[in-house]
Amino acid sequence: MTTIDELASVRTGDKGDTLILGVIAHDQAAYNRLDQELSAERVALHFGLNARAVTRNALPTLHSFSFELTGLLGGGVTGSPNLDGHGKTMSYHLLTLEI
Repeated sequence: MTTIDELASVRTGDKGDTLILGVIAHDQAAYNRLDQELSAERVALHFGLNARAVTRNALPTLHSFSFELTGLLGGGVTGSPNLDGHGKTMSYHLLTLEI
């Protein structure tokens, strides 16, 4: 088993109640593996979301993926009772996903 951490870096941002995760592969081989194994469904399962709440966009020229996780931030920065309303720690959670 390999973790996402061994294949890529992850950055995060937010737009209201939506968490946006950017997954940047370390190289072409890592990108190819992530392309095959890191689906929207797999990310949804890892975060405990319904698969319809996650959208995946591939950015092959940048060896990257963008995932939008709708409804994960509990109302967003101004409306969330969560300590991490921006979702910055969520990128570390994705790094633990085994593929």
